[in-house]
Amino acid sequence: MIRIFTRIYGSEGIFDMNQQKKSLLLVHIAVLGFGLSGLFGKLVTQPAVVISWGRVFCSSIFLFLLFRIRRQSVKLKAGKDFLLLLAAGVILAIHWTTFMQSIQVSTVAVGTLTFSTYPLFVTFLEPYIYHERLKKSSVVCACVMLAGVLLIVPEFQLGNAMTRGVIWGMIGSFSYAVLSLMNRSFSDRYPGALVSLYEQGTAAVVLLPALFFLHPAFTGRDIAGLIILGVAFTAGAHSLFIEGLKHVKVQTAGIISGLESVYGILAAFFVLREVPGLRELTGGAVILGVVFYSTLDSAKE
Repeated sequence: MIRIFTRIYGSEGIFDMNQQKKSLLLVHIAVLGFGLSGLFGKLVTQPAVVISWGRVFCSSIFLFLLFRIRRQSVKLKAGKDFLLLLAAGVILAIHWTTFMQSIQVSTVAVGTLTFSTYPLFVTFLEPYIYHERLKKSSVVCACVMLAGVLLIVPEFQLGNAMTRGVIWGMIGSFSYAVLSLMNRSFSDRYPGALVSLYEQGTAAVVLLPALFFLHPAFTGRDIAGLIILGVAFTAGAHSLFIEGLKHVKVQTAGIISGLESVYGILAAFFVLREVPGLRELTGGAVILGVVFYSTLDSAKE
């Protein structure tokens, strides 16, 4: 496993394609991992905050061992980068906790579909922060995606589990939008694995107090699930996503992330036997259409 990650993170020419297409591929692989990670919100019998701590703890330990084996430095170029990465780690802890909470109170489909709204926030924040022109096509794509997500909401009442799932998912989407924009500034200066190490290590420390308040009793299945979630679907996927941001705009990566809901729904159907309703399927179809359009449009630029 470590050898595979070493090849991915240490090789410049592992894919015979231009840098933008390579980055697009990395983002797509990462999103597949994100989509499958939603299953663990149901498979691991622990509160959302405990699952989030377990995944970042296992992930940060794995990444640290990876750097030690390769004898690579984990030092940063500037002290301010350390502070920014600590802040990003706090935001990451919020994101994954709210994401898992959304899945636990509703379904994998609701959690992943509502998380997909984060491009809405990115669409308007990214041009403002990085002084870029706001493209009309990006606004249209974001609005169409929002319409797809709204299709899954049965009624806007807090007493409804689906509605609570949507609210938690929206909080998770906003926090991830902020995190993605921060990661864009890191992606040009540091490897994705190093950024992930600092962010996930920080998140593990931030979430640690939850263990003392909740006193979780871990089963063998819980431990195995958290290790798989942390190593494959967190350390691997998160690092690949950050690497992909080197040549893919956050807006485009955000639209591609809509596929996370499709992967999550399919996985939940086959593994958990969660059958999505017509509204969820329709919303997923709208999101998938926007994803393919945005990906093809980005590849042409």
